[in-house]
Amino acid sequence: MPSSVIAAKHYDPETKTLRVIYTSGAIYDYLDVPEEVYEEMNRSFSKGTFLNNRIKPVYEYKKIK
Repeated sequence: MPSSVIAAKHYDPETKTLRVIYTSGAIYDYLDVPEEVYEEMNRSFSKGTFLNNRIKPVYEYKKIK
């Protein structure tokens, strides 16, 4: 199901970095995200809800754009 908040996402398993490109154009890198969490996000019904509940409160992030 497409997300109304997330335009695209990419995970780098070497650095454990989850890059999220929002529909607003903002880009954030979430750091030290385990691959299992990324896979769980992929299986979730709502990617935006998963991001808000399971990623944002737990992992550090950097705003890229």
